[in-house]
Amino acid sequence: MNPAANLILVGPMGAGKTSIGKRLAERFGLRFVDVDHAIVEHSGASIPMLFEHVGEAGFRQREREMLAQVLAGEGQLVATGGGAVLDADNRRRMRERGFVVYLRVGVESQLKRVGRDRNRPLLQAADREQVLRDLSAAREPLYREIADLTLDTDGLNPHEATCALVGQLAAQWQRGGHAAGEHAA
Repeated sequence: MNPAANLILVGPMGAGKTSIGKRLAERFGLRFVDVDHAIVEHSGASIPMLFEHVGEAGFRQREREMLAQVLAGEGQLVATGGGAVLDADNRRRMRERGFVVYLRVGVESQLKRVGRDRNRPLLQAADREQVLRDLSAAREPLYREIADLTLDTDGLNPHEATCALVGQLAAQWQRGGHAAGEHAA
């Protein structure tokens, strides 16, 4: 058993972090937090607007701040943005504050799932497949580096993926954290 205060989902866009995350949160009695959604709520601007006005660097700064704020809590299922792993501090925080599940998905499945999505700034390119391949090459090693558990979601709908994860998590993850009155050493 690997005790951890939070359950954290990482992986590329289209892997199912939000749809699977909501189901897992309900199953395990955790509060669901989508970091991208929290950034939008806090800033009052959509992710495409943030990319347009502050660039990717400005968005990543907001992502780093929001992830730190969210991971200070416990009893949550946290769905991260696909690029959250790019920051070394984010990776360290995720490892320290949660049990990390990497939802892997192939580029072909990503294209089917998010190929027409216009709310993903990194996909606003002529060759979306090449963009996804480049993102995968850069991020895949980082997802693997921090993952406590990996699930390939290719060919699985959210219900099937959730069922597969429930059994694996029951065997490998124990909800941890500090009981009332305990303090971190």
